[in-house]
Amino acid sequence: MLWIEKYRPEKFEDIYGQEEVISHIEGFGRSKNIPHMLLFGPHGTGKTCAVQSLAKEIYGDYSDENLSVIQAGILFTQGKTWLENEERFSHLYKKEDSLINNFKHIVKWYASMRPFEADFKILAFEEADMLPFAAQAALRRIMEKYSRTCRFILLTRRSSTIIPAIYSRCLPLFFKPLPNETVVRIMKEIMKKEEISGDKIPDDDLDLIAEFSKGDCRKAITYLQITAAKSDEADIIELSRSEISSLSAALFMSIKAADFAKSKQTAEMMMIEYGLSAGEVINEISKTARREYNDPRIALILGDADYSLTEAGNEYLQINALISNIISEVFN
Repeated sequence: MLWIEKYRPEKFEDIYGQEEVISHIEGFGRSKNIPHMLLFGPHGTGKTCAVQSLAKEIYGDYSDENLSVIQAGILFTQGKTWLENEERFSHLYKKEDSLINNFKHIVKWYASMRPFEADFKILAFEEADMLPFAAQAALRRIMEKYSRTCRFILLTRRSSTIIPAIYSRCLPLFFKPLPNETVVRIMKEIMKKEEISGDKIPDDDLDLIAEFSKGDCRKAITYLQITAAKSDEADIIELSRSEISSLSAALFMSIKAADFAKSKQTAEMMMIEYGLSAGEVINEISKTARREYNDPRIALILGDADYSLTEAGNEYLQINALISNIISEVFN
């Protein structure tokens, strides 16, 4: 299991290095009333965890029913194909409509839903910087219409990508890159829980990982896990190359466990957040498969998927089909 998932913060007090901004959000949670918000800052600084913690504070056991998250980055990268195959949205998807019209329809549907045992629900948009102008203009009108029963939270790396009409309606809160000492503290806590001694990973290595991660706690934890699995000393350049290999190993483990949803999520992370093409993802899966489970059926499926890409097939659709085929033909 990836440590970034295993040690993902679940409560406000678990989010380190953002004391000022978390105090504001936690105050809104205690008052059971929040404004529209724009949470911006680099990856791995706690934005998504803060929204989930806020929902738990306000709604308690009903947080899942009252918090809806739309992954704008995936939506506007993969387009209508993703909507058609995403279980949460497939019943709302209209094949004859454009992507923007589908977006408006889905957002209106979620925003108009009656809150469950609450005065309002929360609709959050991850990677809101990927929302094109037309989508943001439509979102602004929806915000005006449904603001009484729905609060909108946008999560983005850059606030400058949000149009003024939305920005002016939101409370902007900046999540700063984590200081190196905070990143080191988090890594030491994980090492204690994993029973890893300071002899295995000395402080100098932790300082090096923190410096190289540039305030991204998620990246630091990934490097820490790779270092813990190595038998020799850490090489930060090698670690950066190994980060993709670690994700590829996690992807293959999910495939072996026949967990399509988790496999799909990891593959999308590799393509969107790490910039890999579908061909590069196939190559990483191939290397991992040869090492972990050398089965000729997997090689044939990988070859078919690689050929389909040369015929201009949709990259995300081909990767999803590849995952599905391996699970059904090899691990089911």
